[in-house]
Amino acid sequence: MAKTYTYAEVQQHRSTDSCWVVLYGQVYDVTSFLPSHPGGGKIILQLAGSDATEEYDPIHPPGTLQDSLPVSANLGPFDMTTLPAKEATPLAPTSTTRSPAQTQPEEEPLTSFSDCLNLDDLETLATRRISRKAWAYYYSAGDDLHSKHLNNTVYSRILLRPRIFVDCTRCDTSTTFLGHRVNLPFFVSPAAMARLGNPAGEHGIAQACGKYGALQIISNNASQTPEQIVEGSAPGQIFGWQLYVQNERSKSEAMLQRIHALPQIKFICLTLDAPVPGKREHDERNKNVGASLPVTSSVAQASATSHPQRLEESIESPSFASGGVGNALFAGTAADLTWSSTLPWLAAHTHLPIVLKGLQAHEDAYIASQYAPQVKGIILSNHGGRELDTAPPAIHTLLEIRKFCPEVFGRVEVYVDGGIKRGTDVVKALCLGARGVGLGRAPLFALGAGGVEGVERMLGILRAEVETTMRLLGVERVEELGGRHVNAKAVERDVYEGEGVGRGKEGWWVGSKL
Repeated sequence: MAKTYTYAEVQQHRSTDSCWVVLYGQVYDVTSFLPSHPGGGKIILQLAGSDATEEYDPIHPPGTLQDSLPVSANLGPFDMTTLPAKEATPLAPTSTTRSPAQTQPEEEPLTSFSDCLNLDDLETLATRRISRKAWAYYYSAGDDLHSKHLNNTVYSRILLRPRIFVDCTRCDTSTTFLGHRVNLPFFVSPAAMARLGNPAGEHGIAQACGKYGALQIISNNASQTPEQIVEGSAPGQIFGWQLYVQNERSKSEAMLQRIHALPQIKFICLTLDAPVPGKREHDERNKNVGASLPVTSSVAQASATSHPQRLEESIESPSFASGGVGNALFAGTAADLTWSSTLPWLAAHTHLPIVLKGLQAHEDAYIASQYAPQVKGIILSNHGGRELDTAPPAIHTLLEIRKFCPEVFGRVEVYVDGGIKRGTDVVKALCLGARGVGLGRAPLFALGAGGVEGVERMLGILRAEVETTMRLLGVERVEELGGRHVNAKAVERDVYEGEGVGRGKEGWWVGSKL
């Protein structure tokens, strides 16, 4: 019969020489795993000698523990009665509101997701329901949040041009993404750690997307495995898979093989706007309330420190010392990707179409279009404002493409991502040439507000707003939307003019295409 360990016994093992943690009522010796932990050894040592279940459970896909540690690492059961009261915290999230700007007036409190009338309402309700750790990770953005806020506000400067005396009884929001029929012109962008907000996780988001016929791009750092997420998906439901290429390419190659076994996943979304983590202060300030990741934080199970001699360097690294879920998730992500090396490598390891995510300049959009047909689409995105603060909103990049290289639209499908709060936002992006529009934070907050039904509420609200906008514009089908339906002059004034201003735009543009 296995020995039962007490809290006092576990507390004696809190060093690099002997490191124990408690997970799901079992004591684990993770000493040998310290050198290869994706987030560095210090993250595990922060939880050494304690019950790490509350921090571990919502972040790691089921089965991660078994895949990461040998059977011998399980030392035996833990006596929960010896755990100090201050550590015996429930898995249920707290209800403290962190953002005064999003606090509903006390006289009209939101008590249910069914009371929510828009995406901001769902975020407000989720803010009250989810843990501080989850809110900080979802809400956070780079530096002073300028890009995040501009993502939201830029759409308000684009005006719609409704037409009258048009039969608006019919409205069809369906379209095609990469040749696949979808019922909605917006999709779920890859956003990590859904189980931080609700146990249903990414699979719950997938269930809601299945009901509405919407595309979901699965995050490389999802809190469930891709197999678990697509399980039980609706007939004809489609997914994309986000890829962060790892320093150890073999890990990415192994993940691609897993993805090939899932017919629901139709393309690979290669994310390029985050080779290193941005400075997300809301997330970093909450490093001591559960941002530590005890074992592995990615379904790709990438390793940032595969050699024991790097342990000390990893522990002292400023990015890991600053804490935060975001920093830990980026461990092992390759920063050496190039046009000339990465796309040929992908061609050798996947037959699936490639969508490049994170383009923020028309020059890169033009280059990407030259790699068609391997590259089928591009997503214009500044990573939700979470990376380089003051980077342009996707609408600026979309207008740049229209201005400097409109031929891109004929070679690849162009999508935008970031800041969408209303159906009018979606329609404005479609009018300016976007094939579809991505939503990142909204599904996460909706899941936190009401689980699967919360995400369904979010999709339903946005669909209804898109339909109303299309009807009032006098448009029956998505493909009829065009530049004549919007006035974007106020935004065009802020769009990049070109490096050659003062010496002739033609000379600059010719040079940029060489």
